[in-house]
Amino acid sequence: MITGLDHIAIAVPDLEQSVKRFVEDFCLDCAGTEDVATAQTSTAFFPLPPTSIELVHPLNGAGPIAKYLEKKPGGLHHLCFRSDDIDADVERLKAKGYQFLTDAPYAGAHGARVIFIHPKSCDGVLIELSQPAMDH
Repeated sequence: MITGLDHIAIAVPDLEQSVKRFVEDFCLDCAGTEDVATAQTSTAFFPLPPTSIELVHPLNGAGPIAKYLEKKPGGLHHLCFRSDDIDADVERLKAKGYQFLTDAPYAGAHGARVIFIHPKSCDGVLIELSQPAMDH
């Protein structure tokens, strides 16, 4: 079941500069950065309980965020909903006709299991489902 808004992801062309902006200009605390090889991204999280802002930047200049930034200078990339049973949510949504970008959930940031719903299934909005790791 969907239990909350996990994070809002913003694609950024310069992660270091954007982290500095969020820390210095908006006075937000950065919870750290993480390279997520499976998503080909470098990330920085800014907790704003009960949600977070995630800055995403292409890892090694490749991947879906690199393609996004080729078309746009940055901006809102996706919304992520927290799930307490991602397998059941995927099964339920597939039964309703939703299309996913992968066949099954995979490892994401912070050890969470994640999967993305194709934007054409959600009025043009990329939606991520995320089931946090047991220790988060």
